[in-house]
Amino acid sequence: MGSSRSLIFIPGNNQRFLEKSKGINSDIICYDLEDSVPLGEKDVARKLIATKISELNSNNMEINNERIIAVRTNSPDSKQIPADLEKIVIKGIDAIVIPKVNEASQVSEISDLIDRLEAERNIPKGHLRIMPSIESALGVVNTFEIARCNERISSVVFGIFDFLHDMKIDSYYNDIQGSYVYGRSKVPVDARAAGVDSIDCIWQDINDTNGLINDLKLGKNYGYNGKCIIHPSQIDHVHRVFSPSKQEIEWAKKVVEALDNAQKNLATGAVKLEGKMIDAVHYKQAKRILESIKENTI
Repeated sequence: MGSSRSLIFIPGNNQRFLEKSKGINSDIICYDLEDSVPLGEKDVARKLIATKISELNSNNMEINNERIIAVRTNSPDSKQIPADLEKIVIKGIDAIVIPKVNEASQVSEISDLIDRLEAERNIPKGHLRIMPSIESALGVVNTFEIARCNERISSVVFGIFDFLHDMKIDSYYNDIQGSYVYGRSKVPVDARAAGVDSIDCIWQDINDTNGLINDLKLGKNYGYNGKCIIHPSQIDHVHRVFSPSKQEIEWAKKVVEALDNAQKNLATGAVKLEGKMIDAVHYKQAKRILESIKENTI
């Protein structure tokens, strides 16, 4: 899959928002069937989303081919996922976000349903990726097992507000030093240990740009690869923070050049660069930075 710096939620029952989504430059466009859609409009939303996915698939010039098209289903406890998948697993969809995942077994059951639908609808086996969303104490405890339970999983998402509700925490979201730090910081560690990406929780106040930027930097320092967003105005800020800076790129180029030269000259595995010692781990970090530039500019 492509880059996952930004994941924007688009209400599945809002025709105007669905139409605008094709012009949004988020890495992941996620049409929502869950919280933004009232119970009585679920089926209407499924049909609208399926229509939009088919439209984008039939006219791929309207959307960057590297952009990921996803749908957030209803939760496993809602018992609506089979109905969701029946409508939205069609050519053109790349991933599903499963909200409120508590245990690995829930993902396995959903993956089995997808297996059948891919086969029936001539979709390449294993194409559809799964992004479990961790939104409870039990989910946080089980994140590692969830993240590694199925080969379809590409990323794990952290959902803050349901987590706070489950923990019975009354906290202002802009209190970034709040008591939910453990849950938020554990998810990317477990995801990385399982070999998948992690996408941080939303920043709710769309008018607080400084708060957003500070929260983005905090999430990046926790180890997240990207951020969930609720408004297009947040996208550029997310991409800027989750992309290498010019200074980082220049550093990476110097590191690769210095260590490549050292290897060619059969020198030691560690060399001095700008007054600091660098070795194999810095080389890996530098190569990762340079690879991410290629990925984000495709």
